[in-house]
Amino acid sequence: MMRSLFSGVAGLKTHQTRMDVIGNNIANVNTTAYKSQSMTFSDIMYQTTQNASGASETRGGVNARQIGLGVQTSAISTAIEQQGASQTTNNPFDIMISGSSFFVVNNGQEQLYTRDGTFYVDGAGNLAMQSTGYLVQGWSSADGKTVDINAGIGKLQLMNAENMSYPPAATTKALMTGNIDQMDTNVTSKAGRVMTLEFYDDRGYLYTAKFNVKQMKNPDGKPMTTSNIQPVPAEGDALYDYYDVGKEGISPKNEPMYSVTLADILDKNNQSIGISALAGVSFGSNMTWEESVKKSLSTQIGTDASDTAEARLNDDTEVDENGVSVKAANGEYYLKQLKSTAKMKDSLGNIVSSNRAGLGGEYFGLSDAAIDSYGADATFKIDGDKIVITSNAKSNILTFNADTGALVKGADLTLKFDDTPPKGLESFKSVAVDTSTMTNVNTNGSSTFKATKGDLEGNETGRMVGELNGIAVETSGKIYASYSNGQTKLLGQIATAEFANASGLEKGGDNLYRATNNSGAATIQDITVSGGKMNTGVLEMSNVDLSNEFTTMITTQRGFQANSRIITVSDTLLEELTNLKR
Repeated sequence: MMRSLFSGVAGLKTHQTRMDVIGNNIANVNTTAYKSQSMTFSDIMYQTTQNASGASETRGGVNARQIGLGVQTSAISTAIEQQGASQTTNNPFDIMISGSSFFVVNNGQEQLYTRDGTFYVDGAGNLAMQSTGYLVQGWSSADGKTVDINAGIGKLQLMNAENMSYPPAATTKALMTGNIDQMDTNVTSKAGRVMTLEFYDDRGYLYTAKFNVKQMKNPDGKPMTTSNIQPVPAEGDALYDYYDVGKEGISPKNEPMYSVTLADILDKNNQSIGISALAGVSFGSNMTWEESVKKSLSTQIGTDASDTAEARLNDDTEVDENGVSVKAANGEYYLKQLKSTAKMKDSLGNIVSSNRAGLGGEYFGLSDAAIDSYGADATFKIDGDKIVITSNAKSNILTFNADTGALVKGADLTLKFDDTPPKGLESFKSVAVDTSTMTNVNTNGSSTFKATKGDLEGNETGRMVGELNGIAVETSGKIYASYSNGQTKLLGQIATAEFANASGLEKGGDNLYRATNNSGAATIQDITVSGGKMNTGVLEMSNVDLSNEFTTMITTQRGFQANSRIITVSDTLLEELTNLKR
């Protein structure tokens, strides 16, 4: 009689435990990333009143007679592998894991694990849990481009002085693209068509280089090609390497020629950097020639040492030719602007003309085209009967195939700054200019060429200093910072943990788990290794199924009710038994 009482009591206790589990599930129906629990029953040991006996030749076997002593809790399991639904928050630091991985956090003493991705950046710039402040663990990037996932994990400090800005960089590559149309009146004009190139120096200041692109012409005004250069260039002349006279039985190549000349460089205020600074810039290779003196030096350079705009003549070196004596220190003559504005003087000190035609179209026996090729900043040194010319060139020549219009020469140009630049250009870096895609075909008399910073892939464009204006987390857990100058930087990657038996983890409250002997040790890895991913702006919701919980609650209530009836009926039986004495 007493056994049924204790069976009923055991039933009441077990169903109460199940009700506790159900209550906890329902209470956490809105808990972020909560994993629901379920409970199973098992019967308790049995009292055997008769053992089983085997069959014999004359009698059959008899089963054991056992009376159970009630019920007990078999297991309380967690649906830890079951993914909860997603809840959109639009907070970039709210992160949801898809898959079986766990975030790793540290409380200063131990590593803990969670599916709760409600993170924020604390006052020290660290990524942390909002609820507890525990630091999210991961791999930091040392170079802003990669992370070493084989290294140990640690805190992720996203907001520090180093990450708040992105350093500037100089432009080192540029492109000249498009088409030069030979019928474009701007290109065929004396001044040529202006093309601009914006580029950054190493401090992030933006400058604009101005180029003149024009069709090269002979003295008679006809377009210059590689087969009709006039006058015929002598060896050492800037045009000599382009001149094509053809070979026996082979016609010369009649390639159209265009010059690209650096005219000026403007600063961010659209002001020129100045003649002295521009002298430290070349657009083309530095060139040195020796030219024989073909005309009277006195006629060519004049005798007035005060005419410093064009000629700088000093004392101590005497040049005597045709009965005229001119003195110059060290025999050096600096030509700063030998163009149409040059003011040259004859042997009597009179200004001959402001036009080169006044001297027969030649200086020192050089053609106008040759003088132009040396550039405005060429240095002319008188050495006996020769003039040694060193030019910090400002021009390049492009030649095109006469049949196809494809570029033949001039594919790789360089806007170069001296290794010891003048004041104001210390932060400049040389810019390699790629013109390989330029063409010379018909575009209805309107050229389409332009210059842009960066290479064909958009790299090496240079940049100004950038301020941090956003942080984003990729599906792999990599955290990138974006800056106002268009750059991005890898700050680190959030680490995740995998377990051989995740259901063996111990709940520690605050949506946290601890590893146990039955869960196995945590395997720290990139989330993509297990095929999982992270989504930002969303959180994982509880996986509690309320319909299932209420149904289970009904059966639990009925079970509890039935077990209570066992106790009351057993009590009635005992009461009847005690009444037998009356």
